[in-house]
Amino acid sequence: MKILLITYSFPPAAGVGVHRALSLAKYLPASGLDVHVLTAKNAAAVGQDSRPLATLPPSVSIHRTWTADLPFGVRKALKRLMSKRSGATGALSSAPSRSAPAPLRRDNVLKRLVANLLLPDPQVGWLPFALRAANRLIRSNSIDLVLVTVPPFSAARLVTKLRRKNPGLPTVLDFRDEWLTSTINLVSFNNNARALRIARSTEKDAVAAATSVVCATEAAVREISARYPEQPREKFHCIPNGFDTPVPTEAEVRTKIKEVITQTNDQIVLTYLGSVYGSTDPGPVIEAVKSLEPAVRSRLLLRFVGHIEDERYRQHLLELGAQVELIGFVPHAEALRYMGSTTYLLLITHDPINVSAKLYDYLGAGLPILAAVNKDGDVYRIIQETHSGWAADIASPSAIKELLENAVGRAKHLDNDFVPDVGKIARFHRSCLAERYAALLKTSAGKATS
Repeated sequence: MKILLITYSFPPAAGVGVHRALSLAKYLPASGLDVHVLTAKNAAAVGQDSRPLATLPPSVSIHRTWTADLPFGVRKALKRLMSKRSGATGALSSAPSRSAPAPLRRDNVLKRLVANLLLPDPQVGWLPFALRAANRLIRSNSIDLVLVTVPPFSAARLVTKLRRKNPGLPTVLDFRDEWLTSTINLVSFNNNARALRIARSTEKDAVAAATSVVCATEAAVREISARYPEQPREKFHCIPNGFDTPVPTEAEVRTKIKEVITQTNDQIVLTYLGSVYGSTDPGPVIEAVKSLEPAVRSRLLLRFVGHIEDERYRQHLLELGAQVELIGFVPHAEALRYMGSTTYLLLITHDPINVSAKLYDYLGAGLPILAAVNKDGDVYRIIQETHSGWAADIASPSAIKELLENAVGRAKHLDNDFVPDVGKIARFHRSCLAERYAALLKTSAGKATS
């Protein structure tokens, strides 16, 4: 069975957005699938790292097309320029609003012009190139199924257009993040009235055209399927993200924690991996650290490894003085190495629907997680079910403060107090998830599963 995996982001582009498509390309061939990848040659990305390409089987064919997308730095500068509203790209509120912000100021014609030109998102410039290449690859390689993964959410239009051109070709739409309830308000380039209208229309058409719709969280399945009651419920599926490091054993976890306790001595290191942006606004955690008693606060070091999207986040973090260390962006493999010298892995998210991909890297590391998260979201549930750490409601400053105080108090005894459920954690390994995905793709294509 031949599949065409369409993804805007793919190595050597770096960043969290590449890992779901990368893992599918890496593991689906083991289930008997012949994988062709269509991606952008010059995709805007936070960095570059070609090393993951070496992990792909030789049978995987990668096809790259040009995109008219703006470079990463230019796009971020434009986003900052246009974002005057609270909660858009740098507000330090404790809980972003889920309602649509006010439209951009009427007196700023340039801002409105740029904002309304790049819809549904700035990567829309890739679509003409991707569509032409996809139709060519479908014909020349006798493709049996197309899998389109988003974001960027503009790529959802490829599902609609490809099904119109190839009505008998099964096409799967994969949502790494939910769009219309969470992402568009938390991190979107533009979410004025026109942008919302186009986003709703784009998603509705793509969901209707898709053979199957896959989401990365159960909450996203509930949210998206509820928007389209006219679509059969069995059209929607959940296959989460995962980790790709070896599954840790209980003995390895205990040994690793003892080593960390020895290395860090009396200091408690909390390491955050990944970008800092709207949905991971660290404001509530910063304020909780500042409210600690001096004797407790002095033992903490918060290490942030990754891109900080807005200067306001950086300045707010620097208010912690000696209690913060900002590393900046490093390749994924190097970022994972920082886990070897940390007491806890720090997770921050306001999002009630999407699950940060870093959670799964944290699970695979086998180290305890400290999380300030939405208590109604899947992140909170997964941490509780896997016994992988401790979580507090990000909307409760007192709960976050208590979380930090307890973390300091139990640090010396972590090798006894922290007992993760490695069996449940193993279910999130990407090879296992790819097997599930392969079965779904075979079913979607009308083929019997093995």
